[in-house]
Amino acid sequence: MTCFINWTSCGNRMIFKKKDNTNLPPEEELKDLGFGSKVSELSITRLLNKDGTFNVERTGLSFFESLSPYHSLVTMPWWQFNLVILFSFLAINALFAICFVIIGRDSFAGSLVINDFLFSLYVFFFSIQTSSPFGYCHFTPHGILSNIIATFDALIGLLAFALATGLLFARFSKPEAKIIFSQNAIIAPFQDGKALMFRLANARKNQLIELEIKVLFSLFEIDGSGKKVRQFSQLSLQRERVVFFPLHWTIVHKIDAVSPLNNLSENDFTSSEVEILILLSGTDDTFSQTVHARSSYRYDEIEWDVKFSNIFTKKDNTTLQVDLQKISQTEPTN
Repeated sequence: MTCFINWTSCGNRMIFKKKDNTNLPPEEELKDLGFGSKVSELSITRLLNKDGTFNVERTGLSFFESLSPYHSLVTMPWWQFNLVILFSFLAINALFAICFVIIGRDSFAGSLVINDFLFSLYVFFFSIQTSSPFGYCHFTPHGILSNIIATFDALIGLLAFALATGLLFARFSKPEAKIIFSQNAIIAPFQDGKALMFRLANARKNQLIELEIKVLFSLFEIDGSGKKVRQFSQLSLQRERVVFFPLHWTIVHKIDAVSPLNNLSENDFTSSEVEILILLSGTDDTFSQTVHARSSYRYDEIEWDVKFSNIFTKKDNTTLQVDLQKISQTEPTN
């Protein structure tokens, strides 16, 4: 029996749907594309956000079953990661400071000459000094109990610093593609007809090689029973892969007689809630690892009867400039 999983990790929101495709005709496999029939019957704002995340949430698992701290810490935004590290650092030292306050001022040398408030501050800073690689030795534990707590404080501090260092390295070493997509897709004249187009470019100075792109087309149709069902199909492209990616790439799907977009007007796009889903994959030559990028265009993010503006300028006899600020710029076709 051959099985597949509809789609995999997408942050904290994902669906795992195992499906038996042993007797599934090839044309039916193509129509599914990993979203399943139940998702096809639901009308939501969009399936795939502009930043590549899916509008799907997982429920039904307990808190501990759904907990994935390492994945969350590696994938969360930097500002959230910094806040987690800062809060954890302060919370751990505050906990040990409370323990030192509970055992009393007599457990520390030099503590009898200060008041209770300053003692609380001093033991908090003492905990920070104990858990870190340095110490000022101005405020020292006196007695077995205070030294035992200080020992555990130092141990947890060493483990916490090692963990934070590993997470920081994992975040910096994780290869990610920073692909700029044009703000809108367009329906523009192409050869003897029209084509669906959008542009993308690499926003980083690194090189991406062996890029491959898949473009999926979805819309709502009325089936034989009168039910509104979302249909999916994969669009054929003028060029589905490139070896090098030093400039920008205009993705072109020619609207011909066999195209799912054939004979669809702008009003049809709106009434059918059309959405264009994009998956880009390639190799980052810095890390020699595969990177991915996802995005989508809804029906209201598609411009009609325009063309993309030129974004190339010649700097000198040896250098060609690409103005990425103009990647979304369009102009009338006439």
